[in-house]
Amino acid sequence: MLETERVSARYLDSDAWPTVDVVEAMLEAQMAAVAAVRPARSVIAAAIDGAAARLGSGAGRIMYAGAGTSGRVAVQDGAELPPTFNWPRDRLVFAMAGGERALVQSVEGAEDDVAAAEKLIADARVGAADVVIGVAASGTTPYTVAVVRAGRAAGALTIAIANNAGAPLLAAAEHAILADTGPEVVAGSTRMKAGTAQKIVLNLLSTGIMIRLGRVYRGRMVDMAARNAKLDLRAVQMVMDLAGCDDSRARAALAACEGALKLAILVAGGMTKAEAEAALVRAGGRLRDVSR
Repeated sequence: MLETERVSARYLDSDAWPTVDVVEAMLEAQMAAVAAVRPARSVIAAAIDGAAARLGSGAGRIMYAGAGTSGRVAVQDGAELPPTFNWPRDRLVFAMAGGERALVQSVEGAEDDVAAAEKLIADARVGAADVVIGVAASGTTPYTVAVVRAGRAAGALTIAIANNAGAPLLAAAEHAILADTGPEVVAGSTRMKAGTAQKIVLNLLSTGIMIRLGRVYRGRMVDMAARNAKLDLRAVQMVMDLAGCDDSRARAALAACEGALKLAILVAGGMTKAEAEAALVRAGGRLRDVSR
């Protein structure tokens, strides 16, 4: 039996406990889920470096694959990349078993549809520039395993996240990330401990990749697209902080650069727009590597 499906003696009579004790037990389990990620940190770091190397060419895509809870957690992570890091939407692919409808309701049998998984890889023309991330608590979900296997066969870098040791999904991927969360408070309810650990791993992976790609500088989201009033203010403050200028100069630089933060930071610091564009090209888009 899979560990994530096993009934735990620790929580066997939780339905008879006072509610405060139930909450305490669930919180304890969530903390254990966080701790379960720590042993995988070196594997996560290697996956980040490998993914950044593939994606650094500017052509590769990130594909998130999963079914049910795991798929929804994966899609959530990917959906946050464009607003947070201005990651191009056309460089994201979502392989959700059952399609978009499965994000809000169960699609029976979708997680077993290996043919659909293989077709998606073929239709998306996955190749050597791409990164495929498969997520499954059990690590046995046929759809997710098939996506990762087909992606690897097509030359993509593959990363697997699972919550059971020895799972086929882990064996299928180049980078196998195990978060061994064990039995759930409610047996088999992997949206709890397993889901929490998956989200943490995905947070680490995607943010680490964006850091390695130069989309973070001095702890700030320097590729962010300001699409509302709050983000407009954040952009102005970032330019002020990183260029060492006042509000009016920051706003003028942002206007001149049509909101492109990295360019605006360099322009506010004294470069012309053309000089800033050339400097960023030479630095591979990394502000830290720009020679002034």
